[in-house]
Amino acid sequence: MSRAIQDAQCIVIKVGSTLVTNRGQGLDHDAIGRWAAQTAELRNMGKQVVMVSSGAIAEGVQRLGWSKRPTDIHELQAAAAVGQMGLVQVYETSFAKYGIRTAQVLLTNADLADEQRYQNARMTLLTLMKHGVVPIINENDTVVTDEIKFGDNDTLGALVTNLIEADALVILTDQGGLYSADPRKDPRATLIQDAVAGDAQLEAMAGGAGSDIGTGGMLTKVLAAKLAAKSGASTVIASGLETNVLVRLANGESIGSQLTAKK
Repeated sequence: MSRAIQDAQCIVIKVGSTLVTNRGQGLDHDAIGRWAAQTAELRNMGKQVVMVSSGAIAEGVQRLGWSKRPTDIHELQAAAAVGQMGLVQVYETSFAKYGIRTAQVLLTNADLADEQRYQNARMTLLTLMKHGVVPIINENDTVVTDEIKFGDNDTLGALVTNLIEADALVILTDQGGLYSADPRKDPRATLIQDAVAGDAQLEAMAGGAGSDIGTGGMLTKVLAAKLAAKSGASTVIASGLETNVLVRLANGESIGSQLTAKK
């Protein structure tokens, strides 16, 4: 594995709902605390960090006492509004233990589709980073509809990587990385440790656009790596359950799958 994370000066780290909410049971304070501790170590290495975090809707559903995630768009938006409060509180408290200030940034597709709003978002993030603040970014689920959503936070992570011209994107998931086939179904599946972002074969390995494996799962991560590569950023897909995963990656350890951007 090449040294994409080790050499990176600016890293976007995306964590999904499964990790943030301990599979929907509620915000995992311990997990967020571990990412805060690792972020502090990355910063001590001279690296800038931006977080893209899911979890607002899942937290809102729990706070509202609902037994399951609703399907109505307005109820989902209400859950996002309630859950975002808790999500930001936990991040702020966890990072403050290490003397790190955080900022909430909520983005929509419209923010990045309009040139002026794109530049405004870019300058805000760069200014926060200049002042040593770690942006905690999420999609603004309170106001978006299905027609204008990014689709998932993997895509948002890649777009933020492009937006601030970060050197690398780390997508933390509950899987070990990208496999040659679905390891849950094929015992011969092997971990793809190194590949080129945008390689069409990767999309086939991730399950294809219409499969149960790919939709909303590994395929979105492979496509995010392809998108991040447009600005020259490499992507690592790794398990967020690995001990000290971010620091180990920054030290050059081979963990998960690295999809390298073509030079």
